[in-house]
Amino acid sequence: MNILSSKTLVLVVPVLWVAALGSAAGAVYCKHRAREMFVELEQLNARRDNVEIEWGQLQLEQSAWSTHAFVERVASTKLHMAMPPPKEIEIIAP
Repeated sequence: MNILSSKTLVLVVPVLWVAALGSAAGAVYCKHRAREMFVELEQLNARRDNVEIEWGQLQLEQSAWSTHAFVERVASTKLHMAMPPPKEIEIIAP
């Protein structure tokens, strides 16, 4: 009976040893993957913040472009347009 249990022990110990190594390797891999995912999450958060800042700047720019003073300035400087004198303006009724 002592021989049978020593044979069983010879088979069980290596299996347990491999299982312990596999478990340790799995824990190391999971920790490494978690760190990679955390770095990726931080990069995505930074990208989101930059996109939100850009969106706010675009909204401010859009509101500035739609002001009458800006439109008149662009029309006069870039398009060389001028407001006609009041006596040349004709109002047409339907």
